[in-house]
Amino acid sequence: MKRLMTRTLIAAAVLTQMTGNVNAETVTPSTKTLPPLTTPNNATPPSLISGISLENMDDNVRAQDDFYTYVNGKWLKNTDIPADKSSWGSFNELAEKSLNQLHSIIDTETQKKDLPAGSIKQKIVDFYASYMDEVTLEKLGMTPLNPEFTRIDAIQNKKQLATLIAHLSTIDVGVPLELGIGQDAKDSTKVVAGVDQGGLGLPDRDYYLKDDEKLKTTREKYLAYIEKMLILSADATAKQHAADILALETEIAKIQWTKVENRDPVKTYNPMTLNKLKMLAPHFDWTRYLVDAELQGKTPYLVIGQPSYVKGFDRLLEKTPLDVWKVYFKWHVLNGFASQLSKPYVDERFSFYGTTLRGVPENELRWKRAVKTVEGEIGEGLGQLYVEQYFPAENKARMEKLVSNLITAYRQSINTLDWMSAGTKKEAQKKLDKLVVKIGYPNKWRNYDQLEIKKDQLVANIMRSSQFEYQRQINKLGKPVNREEWGMTPQTVNAYYNPSMNEIVFPAAILQPPFFHADADDAVNYGGIGAVIGHEISHGFDDQGSQFDEVGNLRNWWTAEDHKKFATKTKALISQYNAYSPVKGYHVNGELTLGENIADNSGLAIAYKAYQLSLGGKTAPVLDGLTGDQRLYFGWAQVWRSKTREAQQIVYLKSDPHSPAQFRGDGALANQPHFYDAFGVKSGDKMYLTPDQRVIMW
Repeated sequence: MKRLMTRTLIAAAVLTQMTGNVNAETVTPSTKTLPPLTTPNNATPPSLISGISLENMDDNVRAQDDFYTYVNGKWLKNTDIPADKSSWGSFNELAEKSLNQLHSIIDTETQKKDLPAGSIKQKIVDFYASYMDEVTLEKLGMTPLNPEFTRIDAIQNKKQLATLIAHLSTIDVGVPLELGIGQDAKDSTKVVAGVDQGGLGLPDRDYYLKDDEKLKTTREKYLAYIEKMLILSADATAKQHAADILALETEIAKIQWTKVENRDPVKTYNPMTLNKLKMLAPHFDWTRYLVDAELQGKTPYLVIGQPSYVKGFDRLLEKTPLDVWKVYFKWHVLNGFASQLSKPYVDERFSFYGTTLRGVPENELRWKRAVKTVEGEIGEGLGQLYVEQYFPAENKARMEKLVSNLITAYRQSINTLDWMSAGTKKEAQKKLDKLVVKIGYPNKWRNYDQLEIKKDQLVANIMRSSQFEYQRQINKLGKPVNREEWGMTPQTVNAYYNPSMNEIVFPAAILQPPFFHADADDAVNYGGIGAVIGHEISHGFDDQGSQFDEVGNLRNWWTAEDHKKFATKTKALISQYNAYSPVKGYHVNGELTLGENIADNSGLAIAYKAYQLSLGGKTAPVLDGLTGDQRLYFGWAQVWRSKTREAQQIVYLKSDPHSPAQFRGDGALANQPHFYDAFGVKSGDKMYLTPDQRVIMW
């Protein structure tokens, strides 16, 4: 099911489901001088630390030439990416810590003999056990998928494919028409259904359509992978069927919109009634689809994300033989559940998606995959136990103060912009006033009572979990929007902004070093979690988020002249990031990453302003030989320490709206005037941009 439109801090593959409820609060501070965060009573504790990881620094690199490597160079030289990871850095370290904590929770609960039947703890334990039961999985082989294959074999005409697509959506199998439930972009009080493009087995259309050596090789290996998997499933014509599947996916890729095109919220908002849908795609049985997807009578229209794609899909539906469609859908069922089958299927899938596509030598230990599966399917139930053990209440209180300070700085910054008119500033302030903040965890946890989990039925558990979530989403139609709902679990190391809710959300797991140091001086926290907060606030004013108003409606609240000035700044930012290249022959896509680059640059700038306000005119202490301003920028750069395998980096460049870590670190700094002052950056230094080259958004 389609995910919510959110702007995350990092690539958020974890966003598989909406999670939770919380009583959110609107933070609208008005003070001009912000309080320090370190202690109550504004006293400086004797144990004050900088929070800077000095052991990671490389003194052989000049701060003025490559600040990211200057701060993280020794770590980059001495750190190997773990054999079971495609990348490794501060986010991964915390995610691994969270994974171990979740594992400990599950182990503890597993030892108990008196868990109430049907309780969330019992379901967590049984779900985990079903993944760890290798003996049963080896006996079953592919047989758990036989009912799905039988369903596909029974199809007698193309009209029935509408029923199949509706069904496969309920068990989260990739299909060409992806259904999603969310707020209406132009009326955020309504919940509506939408359809977007989908149905590919590779990360992006470029993998099918581009002929550079690496992508072509990946495509060839994908074909071989399909054939191997079909042979395992006793397909007597595996070679031909694999060719048919790749050919059909290539045709689907040709009609898909690019990821840059899909960033436009206006072009992707196309509400259509049943009659319009029938005109757009007459060969697809929309009436049957709406009934079988449980949408009939629950929504007056579907929001079509890519009309030309749906029209092109209709042509493909007509010209492609039914038998090819059946093989294609069987493949997506098999591929979607291969990781939960017996070892031969698991190994083949990892060999392609892990090693070939992402460059990872070894699969994760089984317990890690088991915990991630449980977390992905019933994550909020597990999150409730996580919060009880691992999230101190005082962390939430300190974050609330930090957010309040950042919003104050943002408010003052808007008032001083020289490129925005008074009318647009007024609208921007209105949006800031209405911003909702959610920190740590929901106050009300999701109810899983209706979800059935059995300790010897892994595939069935996953299917039932998907159907449970599908039904939960469908049940939102025709009801008031639940503005207390969360889109991440508390144990997720990430953060996000949701434009339809006009909310920023910070899960508990990110509130740890290097992002948030409870015992450190304020400077490093403003450079770390402060810039993260600023990043998420800035998404409300980036090239996409700025098209939504204070209540989450897609509405133009800018003057034409302000749009023109904003476009000039974004064009310069696109050019700056287009020049960055982490892999020879592959560059950052400045258009795809524009929203995140705006958020990085703006978030860091606002964090600096908030830090200065918190000092109240006083001079920051010098710690570890660094001034307060220097520590703030250190805090920013050390957050992004990361190493990524080349194959994974290419996947990111093609599909991820975030720039690579080193360019997030250095790119944003090069646009900060106060960074130049803090480290004496001057003309001739590699970090230097002339004043007219620096992009200052907010």
